[in-house]
Amino acid sequence: MTEMLTRNDDGYEDEVRGFQTAYRHRPAVVVPARDAEDVRLGVVHAVERDLPVAVQATGHGLSVPAEGGVLVSTRRLTDVRVDPVNRTARVGAGVRAGALVAAAAAHGLAPLNGSSPSVGVVGYTLGGGVGLLGRRFGFASDHVRCVEIVTADGVLCTLAPDDELFGAVLGSGGNFGVVTALEVDLVEVPAVFGGQLVFAEPLIGPVLEAWREWTESLPEEVTSSVTLVPAPAGRIASVRVASLVHDERLVAPLRAVGERLRDTVRTMPYLETPSIHSDPDEPHAYRATNHLLGELTPEALDAVAGLGAVVDIRHLGGAMSRPGQAMVGHRAARYAVRVISGPDDREVHSSVARALAPWSMGHNLAFVYGGADTAGEAQTRAGYEPDLYERLATLKARHDPRNVFRCNRNITPARTAAEVG
Repeated sequence: MTEMLTRNDDGYEDEVRGFQTAYRHRPAVVVPARDAEDVRLGVVHAVERDLPVAVQATGHGLSVPAEGGVLVSTRRLTDVRVDPVNRTARVGAGVRAGALVAAAAAHGLAPLNGSSPSVGVVGYTLGGGVGLLGRRFGFASDHVRCVEIVTADGVLCTLAPDDELFGAVLGSGGNFGVVTALEVDLVEVPAVFGGQLVFAEPLIGPVLEAWREWTESLPEEVTSSVTLVPAPAGRIASVRVASLVHDERLVAPLRAVGERLRDTVRTMPYLETPSIHSDPDEPHAYRATNHLLGELTPEALDAVAGLGAVVDIRHLGGAMSRPGQAMVGHRAARYAVRVISGPDDREVHSSVARALAPWSMGHNLAFVYGGADTAGEAQTRAGYEPDLYERLATLKARHDPRNVFRCNRNITPARTAAEVG
């Protein structure tokens, strides 16, 4: 087994460092895993000592930092194997989206990745996976063939769709074990019609309303978002489009709003799709929340238009609204309103929660970024419908009754009748 690192050892700080710089894990022990067996032995080490287990690959979605316990670092598990005949790929837990996109593109295929090429494929998928083409293909987690995982009993096993834990693992963001690899579907999409339409601050109101009206009649082949970004010369509004409809007329209603600061919408190879969102690739500090809406009213837009933070509104629905194998919450949501700020700006998140309360049905836990001060059972429950949360809590009690995997947006194991009594 690879050597375990404690806080005074060389290499410890490198292992706990991640994309999120506002806070980080401070475990008692780090396991810099080089293979699935290292992961298994790390979990066994924790279970035998009644310690919690955290896991990190890239550190983008770090939700609740571990203080003490065991951190399993999976960033070295970077094997990617593409099967072009079956249109699948096997990806290790440390594989980043950009590496999978490149490997699939060599065969004219594409994964169901998100907006950032530096995000880990496994962590993104375990959180559901809202992808660039999500309205056409659904959540990435609905396109997983098998899961290689180390569970709370320290066993490395492979889960198939007919296994009890399969769907729970694919909607709960790491609550049921440490996933060491996934086999995922690929799709035949060599190119997309997409890019950004960027407008200056005076047009923000008209852009938001035009985008809202535009999304009401879009086919599922079009996935888009609109983002308000503070800038030195005034805020900008950026509409991001990823479409399987290759037609300039598609974006005519948006271009009709007025002059663009930048217009990059074009047909592009799938390899160039990271330019659609241009997500930052340098580690930085941030806090984020989100609200899922069944409808996007003009009043809801007004409530977020003046916020002094990054506001990202994503169009959901389409295939994401249909039932799937993953236990993803709130599939009925048609929009996700995300607010991203500096790590100390808590008030803006409280403000948006109050403003969107009349329309909010909950939130997507994969888009909640903040330290332990923001976490709790109520927050996790809001990521699911009540009956779905109870199903997950029952499975948690059955498969991880000691809550070994709790350094996350934690699903509390359901209490038995004896415990309640």
